[in-house]
Amino acid sequence: MAAGRLCSLPGRALCRHVLGPVSLRRGYRGESPTDSGKDMLEIPLPPWQERPNEPLETKRARLLYESRKRGMLENCILLSLFAKENLNRMSEQQLNLYDRLINEPSNDWDIYYWATEAKPTPAEFENDVMAMLREFAKNKKREQRLRQPDLEYLFEPPR
Repeated sequence: MAAGRLCSLPGRALCRHVLGPVSLRRGYRGESPTDSGKDMLEIPLPPWQERPNEPLETKRARLLYESRKRGMLENCILLSLFAKENLNRMSEQQLNLYDRLINEPSNDWDIYYWATEAKPTPAEFENDVMAMLREFAKNKKREQRLRQPDLEYLFEPPR
C-alpha cells in the first residue's frame, strides 16, 4: 500500500492494517485488598540541607526554579505563581522557611494538601510562609490559575 494511502487511514484502521487483528485494551490497576505493593519503588531523597552562605539573589533564583519544577502539575502551578508574587519581597528568614517547605517533604501531595487545607500542616512547617501560601491558595481574587506564569516576568523589575 502506498504511503499516501496509509496516512489517509483512520488510526485504528492503520493499526489493523499494519499490525493485523490486535486487541486495543485499556486497563486500570487500582488498589485492591490483595495488592502486595511489591511493585512500588520508593527512591529515597537526599536530606534537605540549609544553605547559610548562599547569596540572596542566588537563593531567590534557585527557589523560583524549584517552584516551577515540581513533581506534580498542581504544585508547579501553585508554587510558581506564589513564587512570582512573593519571592522578591520575602526576608532571608522567610526564604529559608520557603526553601525548607518545598524541599524537605518527600511527598509533593503533602505540600499541596497543606496549602489547600485538605490536611493539617505539621508543626515543623507551620509558620508565616505556610500561612502566606495557604492564603494565596484561597485565590480570593478568583484569578485563572491554569498554567505557570510566562518567564518574561523574570526580567521585570521587582515590585
